[in-house]
Amino acid sequence: MNRTRKSLALIGLTAAFGLGACTPTVRLQVDPIQIYAKLDADVRVRLDKELQDLLVENPNLF
Repeated sequence: MNRTRKSLALIGLTAAFGLGACTPTVRLQVDPIQIYAKLDADVRVRLDKELQDLLVENPNLF
C-alpha cells in the first residue's frame, strides 16, 4: 500500500510539472505604418485656400 501511494504521488508530481511547463506563448506582430506628412500638409493648404476663397465670396458667413 505504501508503494502504491508513492507511485501515485510520483505520477501526480510528474503530471503537475509537465502541465506547468506548458505555458502559452503570445506573439504580437505589428506591421510598419507609413505616414505621409507631405500629403497631410498638402490637404491642409488646399482646405485653407478653399476656406479663404469661400470667405472672400461670402464675407458675412461668420
